[in-house]
Amino acid sequence: MTALYIDADACPVKQEAERVATRHGLRMFVVSNGGLRPSQNPLVETVIVAEGADVADMWIAERCGPGDVVVTGDIPLAAKCIEAGARVLRHNGERFTEGNIGQQLAMRDLMADLRAANPLGMQGGGKGFTKADRSRFLDALERELRAAKAGR
Repeated sequence: MTALYIDADACPVKQEAERVATRHGLRMFVVSNGGLRPSQNPLVETVIVAEGADVADMWIAERCGPGDVVVTGDIPLAAKCIEAGARVLRHNGERFTEGNIGQQLAMRDLMADLRAANPLGMQGGGKGFTKADRSRFLDALERELRAAKAGR
């Protein structure tokens, strides 16, 4: 049966994902290191993992599989979930696939190296999360859940 896994630390679309999962009658796991208010929804399980690097990621990667959908911005986690057969979305609706995950990992590593070298004294920070991102996420999540439930 399809389940939805949310890498919840710094995820801006938890409530939206809960509404979509509820509409589909799917089990949703909200996984974090803590600090989240648990949902009263019986379909939503809040999973608090031990403190530590990548503990939430490992919990998700060990449990997801074919037919499941994972929401994360963590590229190494996305790669593990794809390898396990899950469908994976960023919180802005972009889909991670077997066809693009290698490039995503390479770009992540390149950017980490550039930030470490900091050749121009640049500071980090990405673009803000917009209403358009939220809308794209909702559309993409709906498509992915339907495809996962249909076994495509």
